[in-house]
Amino acid sequence: MKSLIYLCIVIVFQFPSYSQQQMLTAETLWKLGRINLEDVSPDGLLAVYSLTKYDISTNKSNTDLYTVRTDGAANPVKITNMEGHENNARFFQNGQKIMFLSNGIPFTCNADGSDQNKWADIEMNGFLISPKSDALVFLKDVKYRMTTQEKHPDLPLANARIYDDLMYRHWKSWDDQHDNNVFYAKILDGKMLGEAINIVNAAFQAPVDPMDGIEQVSISADSRYIAYSCKKLTGREYALSTNTDIFVYDVQTKSTKNVSESNKGYDKNPVFSPDGKKLIWNAMTTPGYEADKNQLVLYDLTSSSVKMIGADYDNDADNASFAPDGKSLFFISAKDACRQIFIQDLNSLQIRQITTGVHDYNSFVPTTKGLVASRNSMVQPAEIYFVNVNGTSKQITQVNTELWSTIKKPEVKQKWVNTTDGKKMLVWTILPPDFDPNKKYPTLLYCQGGPQSTVSQFFSYRWNFSLMASNGYVIVAPCRRGMPGFGQEWNLAISKDWGGQCMKDYLSAIDDASKESYVDKNKLGAIGASFGGYSVFYLAGNHQKRFKCFLSHCGVFNLESMYGTTEEMWFVNYDIGGPYWDKGNKKQYEKFSPHKFVENWDTPMMVIHGEKDFRVPVSEGMQAFQVARLKGLPSRLLLFPEEGHWIQSAQNGLLWQREFYSWLDKWLK
Repeated sequence: MKSLIYLCIVIVFQFPSYSQQQMLTAETLWKLGRINLEDVSPDGLLAVYSLTKYDISTNKSNTDLYTVRTDGAANPVKITNMEGHENNARFFQNGQKIMFLSNGIPFTCNADGSDQNKWADIEMNGFLISPKSDALVFLKDVKYRMTTQEKHPDLPLANARIYDDLMYRHWKSWDDQHDNNVFYAKILDGKMLGEAINIVNAAFQAPVDPMDGIEQVSISADSRYIAYSCKKLTGREYALSTNTDIFVYDVQTKSTKNVSESNKGYDKNPVFSPDGKKLIWNAMTTPGYEADKNQLVLYDLTSSSVKMIGADYDNDADNASFAPDGKSLFFISAKDACRQIFIQDLNSLQIRQITTGVHDYNSFVPTTKGLVASRNSMVQPAEIYFVNVNGTSKQITQVNTELWSTIKKPEVKQKWVNTTDGKKMLVWTILPPDFDPNKKYPTLLYCQGGPQSTVSQFFSYRWNFSLMASNGYVIVAPCRRGMPGFGQEWNLAISKDWGGQCMKDYLSAIDDASKESYVDKNKLGAIGASFGGYSVFYLAGNHQKRFKCFLSHCGVFNLESMYGTTEEMWFVNYDIGGPYWDKGNKKQYEKFSPHKFVENWDTPMMVIHGEKDFRVPVSEGMQAFQVARLKGLPSRLLLFPEEGHWIQSAQNGLLWQREFYSWLDKWLK
């Protein structure tokens, strides 16, 4: 392997000195409040956000709503305190009222939280209110298919499932005979007028399960048009296609128009302009490729013209929204592995980066005064900020400031490393709190999932770099081939090459780190989830004894069985190359399936999997564990019967952390 030359940029995060600072623990991590920006008042002066906290003893969470002045001049005000979850808050009636969901049921209150009342006895999956507060759009499950008991009423205790087509299960849920549809209702004097109208009225998911919600719906300023994303396919056709389109419903004519019909890939995230005359959305132009460039499209409702306005921009443009004057757009895009806010002028189409710094912006709401946004980093949980269009920002919430100030912080370094094919790759290195350069530390190679997702400044509640560092590990997190934010050539390089240059990138990163005096190259581990879990399984058979232990969460082990049991066939068709029975793909499966290299496995292996993971079915983890045990390797299998691709409950999350560090400590300390 050729020698590596790198440019090293050290970024040290400075925090106040506290005499009683402690190392971060998993228990402390679960005490943090999790904040989500919901909406901003029409005058831009007040933001409403939800705050979720977990009770470990009851294994439950609770979500309440708060308001805060966007200038940060006053402390936040708690406006709800119900049992369960209040979320999806929206200002209406010119900011005088707030509508929100309490465990799925709509309630209203004054902006200060007073006068709380149930608004309607309808269970919703999300809603929007028109700018004039004269219309409501909401999502609701509609039953379209018969259950087994309905098909066989004389067998009420039979618990079999009967299916005639694909998509009978998705991510972590079996088909429950229901589909999410979009409903419209008029509002008069703050009350719903008449019955709501199902504007989809068909057995299609609108928006698409399981990730999409009310953000996939928009209503025009005059309340005449409703735009929503929907894949109007079912069964086998649905499983093979990414062709999600943008449909515009005309309230007056009760007609629906597909405005993105020419594009056969993803079309999502519709947003109307402030004057209601234009519509933007994200398009992926390659059919079947779910990680294609997420570029912006501008549609004129008057002329029905469609214009690609993101064709010349080489990265994704996410979370796009119009500026209040309608003359420009704001969006979020990764730049050097940090998610920043950009602005695009709609006349010149010129794009300018607004924010800088080592952090991620996750969401924002534009106002006439600036943007209200959510931001976090690897060493800072999310808070809400006010961002000026010149890029300066001010933190306006302090949800976790007091608790977080008692925690010792890691040091984060950014380094550019040469790869084996002469490219430069960004690698994050996270050093333990109280780092001593004269000591040697066990070191973890972090393998990211996706495969097309960025190792940005995310703050995870399981794969948490601050927690890993606080447990005495150095973390090496490379932005290997296949990650967005470094141009389309870099992003595209992973597809159909899972075990190729990407794996060389991982080894380049860990080999470079091993040259550091503080890295104990005799105590290296590799960890990862999803595609990262695949990476761990693959490296286990191809690491040339670099690593002393492995840990894989929901990883792909056998490409043939993965193809035969996963549900979203478009993903394996594009990224792996297609069916294993096609002669043209046989070389691909032989070359890149981790199970083909198990004769080389000689290192302790821990496998974690959720039994309701239908994306990467649990059989993948079971096969890997079985191989490890039959080969006589030290190994451990951790299964979660009620979890899917992610671990979401509080006590399961804590158990995950305890077993995670127990395994790593056993072999690396």
